[in-house]
Amino acid sequence: MRGPIKVFSGSANPELSKKIVDYLELPMGQADVSLFPDGEIFVKIKENVRGCDVFVIQPTCYPANKNIMELLIMVDALKRASAERITAVIPYYGYARQDRKDQPRVSITAKLIANLITAAGANRVLSMDLHADQIQGFFDIPVDHLYAAPVLLDYIRSLNLDNLTVVSPDTGGIKSARNMARKLNASLAAIDKRRVSGKETQVMNIMGEVEGRNLVIVDDIISTAGSLTEAIKALKDNGALSIYAAITHPVLAGPAIERLDSCPLTELVVSDTIPLSEKAKAAKTSIKVLSVAGLLGEAIKRIKNNESVSSLFN
Repeated sequence: MRGPIKVFSGSANPELSKKIVDYLELPMGQADVSLFPDGEIFVKIKENVRGCDVFVIQPTCYPANKNIMELLIMVDALKRASAERITAVIPYYGYARQDRKDQPRVSITAKLIANLITAAGANRVLSMDLHADQIQGFFDIPVDHLYAAPVLLDYIRSLNLDNLTVVSPDTGGIKSARNMARKLNASLAAIDKRRVSGKETQVMNIMGEVEGRNLVIVDDIISTAGSLTEAIKALKDNGALSIYAAITHPVLAGPAIERLDSCPLTELVVSDTIPLSEKAKAAKTSIKVLSVAGLLGEAIKRIKNNESVSSLFN
């Protein structure tokens, strides 16, 4: 049997970490994370972790490079302090969109980050809504992959929307959208889009009935919101009533908020895997944040007790 469980938090999302330890009814592990004058990260674990089962919570969101390095250094510090097992809890796994060579002479960064986390000394990874399922195979250590769908589904059901259609923003997301549509007893639609440039997409066709219906667009990441807002405008032009977007990771980079504020979106529903920026909090668009702390906390508890994590989604 491994030693007692201890949970540590990086600086990327302390609010989520606090909710997770509250769910587990545990104190937060004590660690100092600071910067040298030249920007290098310094980590000191301030309590004994020898023989412990340790979980480090750190989404690799903006600023991604700093947060990734902080995670690696925390894992290394815990390994050198003789922790028995170290699980990297990464609610949002950054660099995941570069998961294959779709152009000549480019890096597969999703694999590179997986290698770095393993080399730092992590024994296990717990993450949520990876951009591509195959990223689990990039690790040579066990990966527990969670989905925010149960939390999002509960909220969508509470809206009591009639004539509901779940929309996939592209053909690649149809499988996830179909699963959600089945659980909501809703119809399914998908958007066929073409990439005009690296920063612009064009909606070519809408597959499925959207006229006179309430829509929920489902996706894993909203970054600059370009594709999403183009889809919303096209759906509205085709007679949609209310349009909700249920998206796990609110990256909301660059012109995302301006784009959302200028499109006919009823509400953006996101999780707290990434903390909202002050700009996002001040948006005109209604943004509903749902917590996944309970899901992550329960998964941590089950990992510690060697129980099934997949049964969370049955």
